[in-house]
Amino acid sequence: MAQYKWHKVPEKGTKITLDRFNNIVVPDDPIIPFIEGDGIGVDITPAMIKVVDAAVEKAYNGKREINWMEVLVGTKAYEKTGEYIPEESLQVLRDFVVSIKGPLTTPIGGGIRSLNVTIRQELDLYSCVRPVKWYGQGSPIKRPDLVNYSIWRENTDDIYIGVEWAKDTNEVLKLISFLRNELGVPPKKLPFDSSITIKPTSEYKSKRHIRKAFRWTLENDYKFISQERPLVIVTLVHKGNIQKFTEGFFYKYGYEVATEAEFRDVIITEDKFWEEFDGDYNKAKEAGYKILLNDRIADNIFQQLLTRTGDYNVLIAQNLNGDYLSDAAAGLIGGLGMAPGSNIGDGLAVFEATHGTAPKYAGKDKINPGSLVLSAAFMLEYMGWTEAADKIHEGIRKTLADGVGTYDLVREWKKEGKENVKEVSTSGFAQAIIERM
Repeated sequence: MAQYKWHKVPEKGTKITLDRFNNIVVPDDPIIPFIEGDGIGVDITPAMIKVVDAAVEKAYNGKREINWMEVLVGTKAYEKTGEYIPEESLQVLRDFVVSIKGPLTTPIGGGIRSLNVTIRQELDLYSCVRPVKWYGQGSPIKRPDLVNYSIWRENTDDIYIGVEWAKDTNEVLKLISFLRNELGVPPKKLPFDSSITIKPTSEYKSKRHIRKAFRWTLENDYKFISQERPLVIVTLVHKGNIQKFTEGFFYKYGYEVATEAEFRDVIITEDKFWEEFDGDYNKAKEAGYKILLNDRIADNIFQQLLTRTGDYNVLIAQNLNGDYLSDAAAGLIGGLGMAPGSNIGDGLAVFEATHGTAPKYAGKDKINPGSLVLSAAFMLEYMGWTEAADKIHEGIRKTLADGVGTYDLVREWKKEGKENVKEVSTSGFAQAIIERM
């Protein structure tokens, strides 16, 4: 085991490793790094650990266990090391392969750049994966039971790379002059008081992200298929009608990956599906296809998630569209409080709460830990510990069915006229989940 200045490796436990194909190799006693997080991290992270430990014990009866290792990132890291995200902390996440983190604070409009984005970029975690599924919480739509999505957002490209210049700086004035004088951009399209952000769309980055989403879908198709529709619907989300060489190329790359030898016999495009099978899913399934691939314009998909909620399964997007889309989809099931997330690269993965730090509630044992708990269940699935993940899903469904929840869940139930509900604390919600596993 490596020696660290600021971090202590548990005395018990074994590292998760990667094989030569970057597949994870998980021992029965893995060391899992965790970042407590800022604000309400102090409440929800201990609750998550308590639920995970109980699920692993109930699923494996002592034959498997997790050894937790705290990693310093955020305010706690700054107070101890003088840095919000020490290089050593990033190295720990690299060394131990799979980790989980609470919410982190980033100032708006200045100061440090997003810690979440930094982790994704420094570890090359190029796919942000956000499962969105209804468990029984209050929802603003009529049929939340139809919500069952996995949203794949590309993490390392698009405008989030942070290549930008503020108006009136020498750099931006030089760039504007070059674009006008050398590339012929009309002055009326690019006035000198503009700020500029660069939006790259790399073929390599786009295709590795899309390829990973296809592979994950093929491995997890059971989460989406039914007798009525035995194919998984995978949708490329883009604004290629306007941004033709960025968003448009992302959409184009998706169809190119689908024709690669690895996928061409199991992925059928929407056009071909109607031409050859006249919309008959069972005939397409009999022909060996497992995925129906289509694409939708970004603004259109937002309204279709409301009007045709059950028509989509896996949605693949670039960074900005994926950011909007994942939060909007979470809104269909009542918000980010029950929406898990992860960031995955070539083996390396960091699972995370998808909401903010809510500092005014920090230390009050009040906030819903559901997002982080469900992220931990996703982490267990990633590790191949599906039995323990199922225990968590089961516990959450039964807890919500019994009308037990934190204040935000109870508030929404009461809006819907639901009676016999019980409000519990963060730790109380964790205990309720455990008791119902």
